[in-house]
Amino acid sequence: MATIALEGVRFFARHGYYEEEQVLGNTFVLDVIVNADIELAAATDELYEEMEEDEIEEDEPAATTVNYELLYFICQLEMKTPAKLLETVVDRIVDRIVAFDNVTGYLVRLRKLNPPLGGRVDGAWVMVNGGNMDLSYLQLVKKLK
Repeated sequence: MATIALEGVRFFARHGYYEEEQVLGNTFVLDVIVNADIELAAATDELYEEMEEDEIEEDEPAATTVNYELLYFICQLEMKTPAKLLETVVDRIVDRIVAFDNVTGYLVRLRKLNPPLGGRVDGAWVMVNGGNMDLSYLQLVKKLK
């Protein structure tokens, strides 16, 4: 098992409950962490497994890891689709992530910077995690920064 992460991915988007937020937009920061089986990727040094024709069930070869470039594109796509609630955006991202066969756990956190609340607030965020996700290592990562 391995942990694969994208941290601090910044997007400008038009998510927000109020019309002004949807018109003006805001800066959002996204963190995506997945646990995945990477044994085949480590052994082959490839993103996809070469399969014999009779083994292929679909048109595409099997993934050997979770490609973080693909994770980024999934996030980018969902961030471009406006939503009233951060919960909605996070849920759409999670739905796409759990579609990977080798994902065993996930954590997705979406932060809205400087939300318009009438006072100084650095950010508001929503986080969802599920599956086999040991979050204790996050304390270690925080200490290393």
